[in-house]
Amino acid sequence: MSTYRQALPQLSDRIFLTDGGIETTLIYHQGMELPHFAAFVLLDHDAGRAALRRYFEPYLSLARDAGLGIVLESATWRASGDWGDLLGYSREALADVNRGAVELLAELRAEYATVNSPVVLSGCLGPRGDGYQPESIMSAAQAEDYHSEQIAAFRTTKADLVTAITMTHSGEAIGVARAAQAHGVPSVISFTVETDGRLPSGEGLGEAITAVDAETGSAPAYYMVNCAHPTHLDKTLIAGSGWNGRVRGLRANASTMSHSELDAAESLDIGDIEDLGARYAALRAQLPQLTVLGGCCGTDARHIDAIRRHATG
Repeated sequence: MSTYRQALPQLSDRIFLTDGGIETTLIYHQGMELPHFAAFVLLDHDAGRAALRRYFEPYLSLARDAGLGIVLESATWRASGDWGDLLGYSREALADVNRGAVELLAELRAEYATVNSPVVLSGCLGPRGDGYQPESIMSAAQAEDYHSEQIAAFRTTKADLVTAITMTHSGEAIGVARAAQAHGVPSVISFTVETDGRLPSGEGLGEAITAVDAETGSAPAYYMVNCAHPTHLDKTLIAGSGWNGRVRGLRANASTMSHSELDAAESLDIGDIEDLGARYAALRAQLPQLTVLGGCCGTDARHIDAIRRHATG
């Protein structure tokens, strides 16, 4: 049913874009209410689905016009068991939401994909707890059990892979990778880091990547970093030895603020758009395998366009 599950095109040396900060865009630019930062609730009605289409379409147009591929993440970062319970969704309704989120992306792919601009569909997973402060550190076995339900829903769709976004510790990432492996779906692990380049758990980025690879037989197709500004990780990433070659993607925040500062902020900080693009280009000059480029909190199509211009210029 999927197009690229057996051979992900972003594993080549071509640049692939991603979308930006979906929740911050929907809240601050489109005026949507997202309880507990859950964009998946928009899939319950036509107006919400239309809003999601409006969110994705500028990124698809940008990639197509530039002749670049794009990886789209489903609006399901919060669509897992605990968050579904909190928002009043049954397990059946939650599975329907996850499938419906990928169906929406598949419709968009049919409209926008070209030979020169392939569109890869990713089923997005989020952390079981808070994306900034892990309330508890799950074991790998607990994480595998927890995330298996959402991955099982994605397996029956046109999703080409699953991506665990904003992972805060290696145990949860190991569980996700094992669950995806068990369901026969490629996985990508995207860690978030604090201003010191370390995960919220205190683990070093290299330490976490090495641990996941060691415990899963290098199951993830590649790794990413998201929800952090390039200034929070550039030195750590460049100085990495061996493990940094596994990091293929970056979805940075627009702001240089820390997670705690962003949590307390009452307005959206879009940062310096051109500087952000230049920092991506500087990282790619030293890490040419960094080819999956997009944004996270505070970023929109303007940021992705700047990243595209600087990275391909």
